[in-house]
Parts: sequence; structure tokens; C-alpha cells
Amino acid sequence: MRTLISLLLASVLTAASLNAVAEDPVNADPDVTIRQDGDRTIHEYRVNGFLYAVKVTPKNGKPYFLVRADGSDGQFVRSDSPDMLIPAWEIFSW
Repeated sequence: MRTLISLLLASVLTAASLNAVAEDPVNADPDVTIRQDGDRTIHEYRVNGFLYAVKVTPKNGKPYFLVRADGSDGQFVRSDSPDMLIPAWEIFSW
């Protein structure tokens, strides 16, 4: 009986430690990268490496947001005028 209780306790402790290692918490806080591009400031918002929004603050003008048109491709639209697609054509490549 004592061996059975010892084995049961060991298996419970092993399962608990494996469960603690297997759980990877998802980071809900966005990573914000701020960079200067000429006369404007660009804030890139990412969650788990996925770029989902860009805030552009021009030197003279109102800041605006670019958000993904859908979740799969790199098409971004302005959040204040969602019908306007930002072109993503490849003009020339090597």
C-alpha cells in the first residue's frame, strides 16, 4: 500500500511539473517600435511578432492609423477611411 501511495504521489508531481512547463502564456501587451522616417514618426504595434497596426505622426498634420485590411496579407488601410486601399505593387525587383 505504501508503494502505491508513493507511486501515485510521484505521478501527480510529475504531471504537475510537465503541465507547468507546457503552458506558454500568450503576451497580450503589444510591442511598440518607434522610428523616424524623414519628417514623420512611425509607431509599429505588434503582438507575438504580428504587425497589426501602424500609427503615423507627420511633422505638420494630424496623426493617423494604418490597420490591416484583413489578417493574412500586408494590405493596410487608413482607419479613418477604410475603403481606401494602400497600393502594394511591386514596380521592379532584382
